[in-house]
Amino acid sequence: MKHSLHAVLDGLYLACIWVAGMAILGMSLIIPVGVFARYVLGFGAQWPEPIAILLMVVFTFIGAAAAYRAGAHIAVAMMTDRLPPLWQGVCRWAVDLLMIAICLFMIVYGGKLCLETMGQTLADLPWLPVGISYLPVPLGGLITLLFVLEQLAFGVQHDRAIVCFDHQVEDLGV
Repeated sequence: MKHSLHAVLDGLYLACIWVAGMAILGMSLIIPVGVFARYVLGFGAQWPEPIAILLMVVFTFIGAAAAYRAGAHIAVAMMTDRLPPLWQGVCRWAVDLLMIAICLFMIVYGGKLCLETMGQTLADLPWLPVGISYLPVPLGGLITLLFVLEQLAFGVQHDRAIVCFDHQVEDLGV
């Protein structure tokens, strides 16, 4: 059971990495197109900026879920590293509980925002419902929640080979 659950969450983690990477790649290609169209061709295309912003939202919320699982998110540990081990554990539990609350907030209110704005369209992209543009918020919250629950059930995943992509497997003792 544990192995199959890890396999599913590993696949989800890799999907998050790929989606976030493709979003950054898309932003990196779209922004120069907009600049080229405006300053070289002499006309301002309306679509590059909103598409780049949407890709940034995708990168932010989906990439944050992957960063949480990899332990690559920003954390200030100066105070907690100086606490006794018991209090360090208490702080980790408090962080996990707060993360669950944040994820549930993102899922519930992000989902409501998506549903309530589905009938509206973006001015520069009339074919795209506004609700779709907000979809990364509840999806990112759901994926992060799964990773938080995984951490609570099985411990941190930071040292697993799939997450430590920048280290050789031999360095990890695997």
